[in-house]
Amino acid sequence: MDMLYKAPSGVEEIKGAAPAAATVVLDGFPLYPPGDSRWEAFAAFGPLAVYERTLSPEETVERCREARVVFTNKVELSAATLRRLPNVKYIGILATGTNIVDLKAAAAQGITATNIPSYSTASVAQTAISLLLAITNRVEYYSEAVREGRWTTCRDFTFRDFPLTELAGRNFAVVGFGHTGQATARIAAAFGMKVKVFTSKPQESLPEGYEKLPLDELFRRADVLSFHCPLTDSTRGMLDARRLGMMKPTAIVLNTSRGPVVDEQALADALNDERIAAAGLDVLSSEPPLPDNPLLKARNCIITPHIAWASEEARERLMEIALANLRAWEAGRPQNVVG
Repeated sequence: MDMLYKAPSGVEEIKGAAPAAATVVLDGFPLYPPGDSRWEAFAAFGPLAVYERTLSPEETVERCREARVVFTNKVELSAATLRRLPNVKYIGILATGTNIVDLKAAAAQGITATNIPSYSTASVAQTAISLLLAITNRVEYYSEAVREGRWTTCRDFTFRDFPLTELAGRNFAVVGFGHTGQATARIAAAFGMKVKVFTSKPQESLPEGYEKLPLDELFRRADVLSFHCPLTDSTRGMLDARRLGMMKPTAIVLNTSRGPVVDEQALADALNDERIAAAGLDVLSSEPPLPDNPLLKARNCIITPHIAWASEEARERLMEIALANLRAWEAGRPQNVVG
């Protein structure tokens, strides 16, 4: 079922054509499917429609024409779309990134927009380090080899056919030193890695032992390069062929921020030509990726399907903050406002 409607009591369920709803969730499925009880609290603010997915601007307009409140995760709300939605007064972005909403157009129409900051910090940091360990320790690879009988038939007490790498003493370079960058750096430091940072923060504000570096110097010295920055004009394509050419051939690239931060063809070429050692990515420039994305077949490239944010705990926090944001706006005290 694509859509669930609940009356303000949160009890009645109507299947079929979309009703006029005061609150519309355009793409609830990545969080929880329509019908999940976690959405019921949002029905306290009026008739609620929760859709699994909304696939076109026309569908967005049709579903939100009467809406006062709209929630979106990845459905774009452009200036052209917003002009066709004069009743909308509040947009709740169900994520930290805000690039899917034209915030200037929203403000011009008197629409308050909010986001969900810092809900997935621990989960994203954990995933970044998981990608790193998948590259350096190859646990899944060796576990499958054991299941295939390769240890059983081995003449020695051990076997290894893929290099293992110790992280202690190596440079962990962080691009973007907000909540997630800091959390990931703390884990790296616990492994004994030397944390290097590109940030606008002054050196004296960084934790003891962390070193602030200019961007190009950071790339040159990185043994592990981990991206934790938002997507802006200055970060788009930040990891390009020129900077890849600065890096050590033993370097590892991690990206759990935004796919377009990386020039994907340049990274694939560097991996395939063995000019860098490996990459661990949770994000790509187009999601889901196009079949011809060069990184899908690149050498030593581990890719997960944008799941770093999606632990049960992080999704619960996201829902709690989204509801708190709506309550605060309804009370005339909006919080987490963006734009």
